[in-house]
Amino acid sequence: MYKFNILVTGANGQVGNEIQELSAYYVYKFYFASKDELDITKLDDIKNYIRDKNINVIINCAAYTAVDKAEEEVELAFDINKNGVKNLAIISKEKNIKLVHISTDYVFDGKNFKPYLEDDKISPRNIYGKSKLDGENEILDINPKSSIIIRTSWVYGYYGKNFIKTMLRLGKERNNLAVVFDQIGTPTYAKDLAKVILDIIPFIKNENVNIYNYSNEGVVSWYDFAKEIIHMTKLVCDISPVETKEYLTPAIRPHFSVLNKAKIKKEFGIKIPYWKDSLRDCLERLGEKR
Repeated sequence: MYKFNILVTGANGQVGNEIQELSAYYVYKFYFASKDELDITKLDDIKNYIRDKNINVIINCAAYTAVDKAEEEVELAFDINKNGVKNLAIISKEKNIKLVHISTDYVFDGKNFKPYLEDDKISPRNIYGKSKLDGENEILDINPKSSIIIRTSWVYGYYGKNFIKTMLRLGKERNNLAVVFDQIGTPTYAKDLAKVILDIIPFIKNENVNIYNYSNEGVVSWYDFAKEIIHMTKLVCDISPVETKEYLTPAIRPHFSVLNKAKIKKEFGIKIPYWKDSLRDCLERLGEKR
């Protein structure tokens, strides 16, 4: 008999895949559901899926994450990031299930001058951020017991499409790349995020929903991040810094979205890896470290 029977939604995403890989090291029973196997926007689908499985934890990795595309696919973004999350919160409240939901630094406007705390003012500047904030608010309103929201930033990893894979591809194809230097934050290695979620599950015991920040340690711009990727892989490609105004995208990005992780470190006694160490590990897994 397992103490924790865990449903992982969005199991084929970056974090979901890392949880699958780490699952062998935990004495938990896992149920991994991809978006094709479980549509979180349909309440009855969730009810049918968890029936007879004795689920007592849901890790929600399912999300609409195409930041620029969300500016056009507004309804779809809100359907997944708000309504889908609402359904999971309803089920969690009804069945007394712990819900661990992954949110984003994009709920902030990026105008801060110091790392964001969990209770700092929220004011998303794009559709993706607004849809994720609405999802957060649904959980807070429904308030399933022993549930948490983890805000994270700049997620990358071994699985799926992400910034480092784009840099690796372009770094091999081109001699020069321009990358924005005036957007500041911290990368998050999906493997590190997955591990911390699995580690803290037994210790999540709160009456009201708690919000935590999590990313790797350190502060960096996208330009610096790209430079380090090229440096570690010894690719011959010159990286040039450009301002955001020279690289316009449909969605507005926050200029500063560094997250203060003091709360999650203190309450769960965790140590967070430095971003360069995690990048090195990821590149080694990808076979790109030189």
